[in-house]
Amino acid sequence: MKGMKRVLTLEAEGKMGENISVAGWVNSRRDHGGLIFVDLRDEKGILQLVVTPDTEEAFHLAEAVRDEYVLSASGKVRERADELKNPNIPTGDIELVVEKLEVLNRADTPPVNTHDEGERTGEELRLKYRYLDLRRPKMQELIRKRSEYYQILRKYMTERDFVEVTTPILANSSPEGARDFLVPSRLKPGLFYALPQAPQQFKQLLMVGGVPRYFQIAPCFRDEDPRADRLYGDFYQLDMEMSFIEDGEEIRELMEPLIVSLVKDFAGKKLVSEKIPRLSYTEAMEKYGTDKPDLRYGLELIELTDVFQNTEFKVFKQPCVKAILVPNGSDFTRSQIDNFTEQARKLGAGGLAYIIYQADGTEKSPIAKFLSPAELQAIREKTGAKPGDTVFFGADERAKVNKVLGVLRETFAEVKELKSDNEVALCWVTDFPFYEWNDGERKIDFGHNPFSMPKGGLAALKAAKSDDEKLAILADQYDMVMNGYEICSGAVRNHNPDIMYEAFSNIGYDHEFVEKKFGGMLNAFRFGAPPHAGCAFGIDRIFMVLTDQKNIRDIIAFPKNGSGYDLMMGSPSEVEAGQLEELNLAITEED
Repeated sequence: MKGMKRVLTLEAEGKMGENISVAGWVNSRRDHGGLIFVDLRDEKGILQLVVTPDTEEAFHLAEAVRDEYVLSASGKVRERADELKNPNIPTGDIELVVEKLEVLNRADTPPVNTHDEGERTGEELRLKYRYLDLRRPKMQELIRKRSEYYQILRKYMTERDFVEVTTPILANSSPEGARDFLVPSRLKPGLFYALPQAPQQFKQLLMVGGVPRYFQIAPCFRDEDPRADRLYGDFYQLDMEMSFIEDGEEIRELMEPLIVSLVKDFAGKKLVSEKIPRLSYTEAMEKYGTDKPDLRYGLELIELTDVFQNTEFKVFKQPCVKAILVPNGSDFTRSQIDNFTEQARKLGAGGLAYIIYQADGTEKSPIAKFLSPAELQAIREKTGAKPGDTVFFGADERAKVNKVLGVLRETFAEVKELKSDNEVALCWVTDFPFYEWNDGERKIDFGHNPFSMPKGGLAALKAAKSDDEKLAILADQYDMVMNGYEICSGAVRNHNPDIMYEAFSNIGYDHEFVEKKFGGMLNAFRFGAPPHAGCAFGIDRIFMVLTDQKNIRDIIAFPKNGSGYDLMMGSPSEVEAGQLEELNLAITEED
């Protein structure tokens, strides 16, 4: 490659008739006897190299090259013959007639596919050889697009006078709703740092410190089980906070245009609604059965409890009865309905009642004979059922009905293909419960975290004496939802020590506990903390949706697998006994 500047494959078309030098990996090689064709791939695309016997040394080398060899080639760019042009690639009208060829490095046969076309390799093998998987054009495109995405985020925030501040990675343990990753201290035996689940406390301290607008593309660490939309271990969020904010709507209005622009301008997708709806937590749960509803389709939960107040049908003699109408659902097969029923049972329901409205207007249902004509008529009127539709029912405690029908709503939409990847539905969910019932510990606990401001402030906390009164307190907290994924969580913050003490006191913790856990923040608040609010966007999850990926690991350069294991680097791994001794740690074997 000495003596001539490397040209990228996509730039070659503008160099017609010129001598250039290119370098990259062998995508494929074809030996046609008198000619050898090599498709050379770099980070921008593919260029066809033509090697003739006239260049004896180059031809000899070309005979030996194999897929994924690293080559450099110099020669003249020419137009391909009309019948040999390839309309499937940007450089399909040209080729490089090689005058000099150099093998920069040989390659073993790749254990994974490095092409987007053809049979895909299984995920476990792709993760083990991620550095090869990254060579795929699709992965190259995602990496570059993610870089562009980060630039948009930073530009938006800096243009609005936000200051980027990095916060500590070695921090204190904090109750954020997930398990901490703990780091033992060598200098302070028996004490531990925690990798931050979020920069929550630090960004609030920045507000106390007089930084009025903070942001950070922040690494966060949580020991949570992985799933398709959540990475194990570490992830990134666009974290922001503002001083002198007492109403969460100010934050929502400020950040909303960024997400709208990402949807329309960055991803080129259609917004279902230009005006982003606001739903209360209660409204979302009652209408959609979830606090992260996908609004690309309807299928709302329909209240029918009043219809069956005096019913003779004992299955519907429950505190709550709701239904979902599935338009054109009469074509569900018996097998599909059995699958829906089994799904409902796994979620805790006794079964799944339904009525199919046939084309002739009659009802086909195992429960219709148990319902009165008035009840059947009320179902039709309240659901708006028409011939060809199917109505499914849930009857139980209200929370269980909402949960079961909420999950089935998503399943019905999947089966009926109501979700379009070209559409994005956004909404804000507000007014979350400040406290919630913790079934595992049989006590009241924080609904999210103790840093949110309860609506009504100190007075609301002091007035709540019974469990029901405490559970009725709302937090000035808000989430943004995109196509059924929670992509943002935020709140007006609690900046008053008295409110913090009372919030913990209501669930049985004394001043000493609060001081021990949050002494740093409380001390800071005593020196004039401004009212403040903020939020954090899950930028990995947003990028996954905007790029039409179904698995979040596909948009990360070096992810761990579904079990939280790094197959490429072999971590987590054992460490030397001396390292443990230095940290005053010992491994004990279980019986």
